[in-house]
Amino acid sequence: MPRLSEVIAALENLWPAERAESWDAVGTVVGEPGQDVTRVLFAVDPVQEIVDEAVKLGADLLVTHHPLYLRGTTTVAASTFKGRVVHTLIKHDIALHVVHTNADTADPGVSDALAGALDLRVVRPLVPDPGDPDGRRGLGRICELDHPLTVRELAARAAERLPATAQGIRVAGDPDATVRTVAVSGGSGDSLFDHVRAAGVDAFLTADLRHHPASEARAHGAHGAHQPLALLDAAHWATEWPWCELAAAQLDEISDRHGWGLRVHVSKTVTDPWTSQFPSPGAPN
Repeated sequence: MPRLSEVIAALENLWPAERAESWDAVGTVVGEPGQDVTRVLFAVDPVQEIVDEAVKLGADLLVTHHPLYLRGTTTVAASTFKGRVVHTLIKHDIALHVVHTNADTADPGVSDALAGALDLRVVRPLVPDPGDPDGRRGLGRICELDHPLTVRELAARAAERLPATAQGIRVAGDPDATVRTVAVSGGSGDSLFDHVRAAGVDAFLTADLRHHPASEARAHGAHGAHQPLALLDAAHWATEWPWCELAAAQLDEISDRHGWGLRVHVSKTVTDPWTSQFPSPGAPN
């Protein structure tokens, strides 16, 4: 069986820390380099519920997409919820490794997994990484459909294919408008509207769309020759969870190649913070 340092080296080869954004906090948070690893759990969020799942599973390594300490800390006291996570991990000899924006821009990355879950054909990155001469890495993806769908049909597909959340899929735009091209970006995507408009796509599927950026994006296309941009807003967690399955498959392949015999799992625990939704009476649907 491999040591943690060997598995981490493989993860770093897939998602180098230097490709993370400067503000990000990626890499190994907890773990003894020499410890043996037999079982790995992938998840989106390093929250207590996921850590407890890792303990119950008997995992030696937890790999999450979201950082535990994005903005730093001065304490890991168990009286804080993040400190309790650290204490639980150390007590049960479970390492924690974070792969965040270095997975967002990877090839394949978070948005490739999102496109794959929706049966979209990836054409190119939405925001190409200037450091990639092959033009495959970058933030978001521009995709094509095998055959045109209406906005309503695309939203229904997203609601069916992505993990179920209280939010589901919110839509801005004519539900009967035709969609042939789609931009997708796992996680928060409303900082990408300029790139989405420049791409000239029919729809943009992402998460965490705020009122003003969404309103402005809709207004931009209202009087142009191109049909107004349709927006599909899913839950943040749901748009990033497909990457866990992709990442687990990548580690599985490495394990097979090296004869490690790792048992790699993906958490299906829903850690989206929203738990219920109550539609307003008379609201459009």
